Order: sequence, then structure tokens, then C-alpha cells
Amino acid sequence: MDENRQNPLFTPQHHEQPPFYPAPARKPKRLAVLVSAAAVAAALVGGAGGAALVGLADDAPASTGTSALGTATGQTVANSGSDVSSVAQQVLPSVVQVNVTTREGEAIGSGVILSSDGKILTNAHVVEGASGDVTITLSDGTKYQASVLGADSKADIAVLQAKNASGLTAAKLGDSSQVRVGSEVVAIGSPGGLQNTVTSGIVSAVGRNLSDLGQQEQQQSPFGRTSTQQQQGPSYTAIQTDASINHGNSGGPLVNANGEVIGINTAIYSPSSGGSIGIGFAIPINDAVKIVEQLEQG
Repeated sequence: MDENRQNPLFTPQHHEQPPFYPAPARKPKRLAVLVSAAAVAAALVGGAGGAALVGLADDAPASTGTSALGTATGQTVANSGSDVSSVAQQVLPSVVQVNVTTREGEAIGSGVILSSDGKILTNAHVVEGASGDVTITLSDGTKYQASVLGADSKADIAVLQAKNASGLTAAKLGDSSQVRVGSEVVAIGSPGGLQNTVTSGIVSAVGRNLSDLGQQEQQQSPFGRTSTQQQQGPSYTAIQTDASINHGNSGGPLVNANGEVIGINTAIYSPSSGGSIGIGFAIPINDAVKIVEQLEQG
């Protein structure tokens, strides 16, 4: 699935990648389009204020033996206010790593446990193109096979169901309409396949309309083709955070100081390096829940 996108803020050069990277890590030597062109301009259904994923992903190595799949002891980056370690201890059991096999290779993302019997919330682009079941790994290393119950690529939300699961720790969901700029937040996921990684920061902005960044200059597609076709920027509104988010965090939670999930990490803005520069975006959890309900209804 090709997606050609333009951005007036940058003058692309040969092999330059678009500045948005909303993707799980994948095997080297391959680039993958992670959203459709329709997703770039789509809005969430049900008065959610508009949501669409914003871009493409640079490849990164899949999980290796250093991925810390044992106990929930991830990297904790302290901030000056709330006790990040206590928040991490509370939330880590509700976060999973998602491993996906596609025809193109392997993909890694994150997910949030919604129910004790194994309903999992993640990004649609994490499981896009999955060949059969996906594998989810709990924070303690326990693995389950899971099926994709439904996915909405426009909203970038998917629901998984772990098979034969019971007794899982469901995440506590917050109210994203109450999120305020400057509030401390924690991001948890599997960047680069490093499961149980915890980072912290603040809410940098709310209701961030990513179409404000614009797309007009020629950009190279991930398959070596270019296009000068102008496309509308996404009507996606997101929570912006400076908590470090990288490839593999997609689908994982952004939580507040009370350990409540207020967003689903989905994209980073990185005009040059492809890594985090302190600008990340999360789908507000209120919007995500609406999409989950629609997917469950068929």
C-alpha cells in the first residue's frame, strides 16, 4: 500500500523519509507503509474531533535476545513530580508486546489489556497485513496467541483477543477530555523490541491538529517512487507529549500520574533522524474507546 505525502516545512533529498513515524519496529532493509492514503484525511466517527494516523515508518531491527521479556523492570526515567516508579509498577502488568508476522517480515508493537480474558487494544497499523494470529507477550514473559477481532485503519485502532487467556490485569482507563497541558505522563511499550520500557514527560499540547504541519513538497515513497500530488494533511487531533516514544511504542499506553490510560501512543514527529526528538502523539483514549465499541458491534 503506497502513500505519498508532502510537507512544506522540509526540502526532501534523495532517500529522505517523511517526518512522521507511526510504526512498530520491522526487520532491516525494508520500508513499510503503515497507513493508507484514506487514513491521512479521515476523521473519527462519533464526534471524536477528527483522527487519522500521520505517516510512514522507518525500519528498525525486530526484537532480539536483549528485549527484557522477563520481569517488569523496564527503564524508568524520573520526572520532578509524581512517583514514576509507582505508576510503572501499577501499569506494566496491563501492557503487552505485540509480535506480528506479515508477508513482508516481522513487526513489533505494543498493546493495552482491556479485560481479564485477554481483549487487547492496539494500533491498526501494528497488525496491518498480519498473516494469521499474532503473539502477545505479557510483562512477565507469558505468551498468548491472539486473533484480530477488528481494526479501523482510519482511526488507527485495532482490537485483539488472546486465546485461552484468563486472569489478566486490565488497565484503568482515564478521561482524555480532562487532560491538561503540563500534566505529567508516562509512556510504556516496546521501543525497538525492548519490552517493559518506561519513559516520562509532560503533555505538551492537546487537540493537536496534525494537518497544521501541512504537506506540499515532493516526498519519496517508501518503495522508491515519488509523487508531486498534493494531499490534504490529516484531520487527526492528538495528545502531544515529550515523553520519549520510538518505533515499537505504537499501540502502548500514555498514562497520567494516577496510572490511568489517557491515550494510545501512535506517532512521532522526526524530520531528520527517524527517532524521537521529544514530539510524540497519542490517540485520546475517549476516542479509542468509541472505536473499540464500534468494532465490537460489528
